[in-house]
Amino acid sequence: MAKTVVNWKLITDFVIDAFVGYGIPREDAEICADVLLESDKRGIESHGVNRFKPIYLDRIRDGIQNPVTNFEVVKETPCTAVVDGHDGMGQVIGYKSMQMAIDKAKQYGLGMVVVRNSCHYGIAGYYPSMACKQGCIGITGTNARPSVAPTFGVEGMFGTNPLTIGIPTDEDFDFLIDCATSITQNGKIEYYERIGEDVHPGTVIGLDGQPIEGDAGEALKKIRGGTAALTTLGGIGEALGGYKGYGYAMVVELLSAVLQDGNYGKALDGKDKDGNKAPYHLGHFFIAIDTNHFLGEELCRKKAGDIIRSVRASKKAPGAERIYTAGEKEHLIRLSRKDGVPINDSVQKEITEVRDALGLTKYKFPWED
Repeated sequence: MAKTVVNWKLITDFVIDAFVGYGIPREDAEICADVLLESDKRGIESHGVNRFKPIYLDRIRDGIQNPVTNFEVVKETPCTAVVDGHDGMGQVIGYKSMQMAIDKAKQYGLGMVVVRNSCHYGIAGYYPSMACKQGCIGITGTNARPSVAPTFGVEGMFGTNPLTIGIPTDEDFDFLIDCATSITQNGKIEYYERIGEDVHPGTVIGLDGQPIEGDAGEALKKIRGGTAALTTLGGIGEALGGYKGYGYAMVVELLSAVLQDGNYGKALDGKDKDGNKAPYHLGHFFIAIDTNHFLGEELCRKKAGDIIRSVRASKKAPGAERIYTAGEKEHLIRLSRKDGVPINDSVQKEITEVRDALGLTKYKFPWED
């Protein structure tokens, strides 16, 4: 599939203007664009411009996501808060909630904010990165539409539920582990469908308990139709530790619902009782830990750097060029993408259609040359 590189200013300006065209206030649109394109800058193409139209614009058009975000603080203490996002833009809700947690941590050492009635908030790693930049350890997680089966089950009962942690270091990049508690996620299979890549073996399970392989589009239809499900980290059964991924997924599911009285499981499938499209009502949590309330940011950064450097310096497997630590590959991709974002032809078509529908005639893209 052909890809064209679009410079960052062009794609950023366009995404902001398109969000504004769909009714999002400009200040909020800038946040949404920053979260969206940060994914592409890190090489996480499943959550970047590939999802710009189908996940955000189409949901606004369908009336299941509000372009104007009503960020309501339901309850607040010095160290905690409960937020109702009223089905607004998940990126805006996530940004404000993480910053609130950071502000509380800066004053009291730790801060935690939980959210109900939100929407997809983009790459989870964006929010711990916010904390790291401000000298805090950051933690977040979110539930999602039910598409992952528990160990010994075949029915999608909970989401891909990332458990994401960032720890500041003295390196050019912070330690950041950002991954789903399933082997793969819906966005990745959507991306495979776009580029014509098959489902990877062992990542999807059918109702008969057997792995589903082959065409990603067909696998996605089965997942959406409830006749297949994603598998948790460790895979099918217990032999390779699938119960561990299942356990961590449930931690995220619980923290995304129990403290904020939020929805969970089947209630997050985006359908009403008649099968019509409905808001997803997702839940999130955000935790910030201020390093200066312990022995200080400088010591924390150096110690964390020493630890990850010692791991990278350990003995490598035969044929391996290097050992990486979490956040390093994304940092290297960012450096390699200084000229812009590669956009495949199916997304090019979507972007052109959005531009034309909104009358944003000042934009011309390189694939049109």
